[in-house]
Amino acid sequence: MSYAYLFKYIIIGDTGVGKSCLLLQFTDKRFQPVHDLTIGVEFGARMITIDGKQIKLQIWDTGRDTFNHLTTWLEDARQHSNSNMVIMLIGNKSDLEARREVKKEEGEAFAREHGLIFMETSAKTAANVEEAFINTAKEIYQKIQDGVFDINNEANGIKIGPQHSPANQNISSPGGGSNQGGGCC
Repeated sequence: MSYAYLFKYIIIGDTGVGKSCLLLQFTDKRFQPVHDLTIGVEFGARMITIDGKQIKLQIWDTGRDTFNHLTTWLEDARQHSNSNMVIMLIGNKSDLEARREVKKEEGEAFAREHGLIFMETSAKTAANVEEAFINTAKEIYQKIQDGVFDINNEANGIKIGPQHSPANQNISSPGGGSNQGGGCC
């Protein structure tokens, strides 16, 4: 299927926090309570529409440390990628209120302090799963329109798709479709 942009996402978190379940809920709209441990990397993709343009989200699910280690991996991510990349901090398993380990206010405060988007989700009930991925994509798309990213650098996590028409670009105007590269997680 043709698309205007491809956005690459990376899901990072401890074993058991629901990374694979978030991926499955977003790409297949289903919840699988029991599945094998993710060894290495899992991958999924889904098409969405933003501002009338087809955008392909390519999502990579990896095993990394979670809330207690956020500062470390955030520093790593920013050191090795575009400083303008879009990062969303997700507090998953919001349906398990009685077993909560991190208060919503703690997540919000961390996100504010580090310039992240924050949202609580439940891969089991699908609460806010769509919104998490789509809101992040909208933020990336807006940065493309604002000319924040290098137009020729696919290393930033954005690829111009075959549907994108360079002849229709107007880099100087907002919403003009400039095909700038960007980054996302």
